[in-house]
Formats: sequence, C-alpha cells, structure tokens
Amino acid sequence: MDMIEIKTLIMIIGNFGFPVALTIYLLVRFEKKIEILTEAIDRLKEVIRMRN
Repeated sequence: MDMIEIKTLIMIIGNFGFPVALTIYLLVRFEKKIEILTEAIDRLKEVIRMRN
C-alpha cells in the first residue's frame, strides 16, 4: 500500500468511520483478486475449448 492510499484511508476513517474504511479497503483488495481469477477462468475456457 503506498503513502497516498494510506493517507486516503486515514481520511476516510476520520470522515466516515472505521467500518466504512474497512469495507472500502477489502473491496479494493478483493477486486484485484477477482480480476486475477477472471483471467484464469478465461484461460481455462480456452484450454477446454481447444480440447473439444
């Protein structure tokens, strides 16, 4: 996490509270993981399509 993200997270905690900041943080982290999983599923679909 770079310094800008940390400053933004602290600002969100101050303005909206810890639960909102935690939710935003987790959504951002999960978004990256979901993108990776989506790419893996697309590659798997191509492999399955080539075998049929």
